[in-house]
Amino acid sequence: MSITPELKASLIKEYAIKEGDTGSPDVQIAILTSRITTLTEHFKAHKKDNHSRRGLLKMVALRRKLLDYVKGKDEARYQDLIKRLGIRR
Repeated sequence: MSITPELKASLIKEYAIKEGDTGSPDVQIAILTSRITTLTEHFKAHKKDNHSRRGLLKMVALRRKLLDYVKGKDEARYQDLIKRLGIRR
């Protein structure tokens, strides 16, 4: 259910703001989005998995908080990030 180390490394490389960046909000949001997508696919086959659903809701809430933080700091960066991740429709 989690993401592979290779995928995580590629997300860090793609969304890092500077060299060696592993903890910026952009990177954290990208990793959370990948995990949320994976769990969403999991729930299509396992509809009654309520324990994992709670974890999914916590991840969505954390991503929302991080997105709000980025939006407050830099609106253009926020718009670019949600467009690159395809979060909003």
